Amino acid sequence: MTRKKRWKRNGLIFIGLLGIIYIWQFELVNYGLMQLRGQFRVVNGSVPLEEFLADSTISENDRSKVKLILEIRDFAFNELGINYSDNYTSIFDQKGEPLMWVVSASDRFAFRAKRWKFPILGSFPYKGFFSKEKAQEEFDRIVAEEDLDVRLRTAGGWSTLGWFKDPVLSNMLRRSEGDLASLIIHELTHGTLFVKDSVTFNENLATFIGDKGAIMFMESKYGRVSPRVSGYKNELADEETWKDYILQGAQRLDSLYKEIVDLPTTEKQAAKDSLIADIRRKYNELQFYSPAYEGYFDRRKPNNAFFMSFLRYNSQQDELENELQSKFGGDLKAYLNYLKETHPSL
Repeated sequence: MTRKKRWKRNGLIFIGLLGIIYIWQFELVNYGLMQLRGQFRVVNGSVPLEEFLADSTISENDRSKVKLILEIRDFAFNELGINYSDNYTSIFDQKGEPLMWVVSASDRFAFRAKRWKFPILGSFPYKGFFSKEKAQEEFDRIVAEEDLDVRLRTAGGWSTLGWFKDPVLSNMLRRSEGDLASLIIHELTHGTLFVKDSVTFNENLATFIGDKGAIMFMESKYGRVSPRVSGYKNELADEETWKDYILQGAQRLDSLYKEIVDLPTTEKQAAKDSLIADIRRKYNELQFYSPAYEGYFDRRKPNNAFFMSFLRYNSQQDELENELQSKFGGDLKAYLNYLKETHPSL
């Protein structure tokens, strides 16, 4: 067989294999292509922060927030042990609209998440979409075909784990200084350490490093006793009150599910609805610094997918804090460097 014929034969075999893979994994391939198009749209539509700052029509608030992001990046790389990257050196204009929607689901009477499997990356307890319509289709499909609690939410940020250069999203500039610092450090942490098939650990760690790092950044910029730092700590205190209450609600539900496991479905549902109603009612007894958290459950009825998202991001905070203090004396950079050395990362 001549070299030309071998190349032709091998090419036909390769095309044939691609065709087989496409047919076999039709939905997965289409989803991957759809996500790739969405990500390219964001990347190609982003402009360097220097160009953004040079635009005389940019508001002073947006200008100061962008400059703040550049400071946060430097602080994260130099003081926290975050791996250097070019992330958040460009910006994408969302025009005030959400950019990504996330679908998650859980068993109705147990905290067991539905998982979506992806090549190389592993399995995830959520699925993201750049199209609201596609996200709604997935939500509706699960409701119609699977006996699960389902949640659809928007995402304020995400990390591509180094596959692309993640831009600042313009809606991020609406956040307070401390909240913005926490978000940027959270996402940069994902790009530094992301363990395959360990989403709960990954999200808890990024939340932990993000919140701790944000306090450190604010204190280094404004001083420990400055009003800005005190204001951000009040924000965090409200957030902790809110999260702790929801986690306690999840624990109450988890205990209930274990007690009613042998009951008929209608009785399980009645017991679940009663407890969730109690969780919603007693929430209004909580005290917050900010009115933003007041009446939270008046506007929504939570289900298991809702509670699982808080477990996913916040259920290991005490463990991480204990390890940080007991083994590293509160040195966050030393702790993150240790985790990078001991955990295989994608």
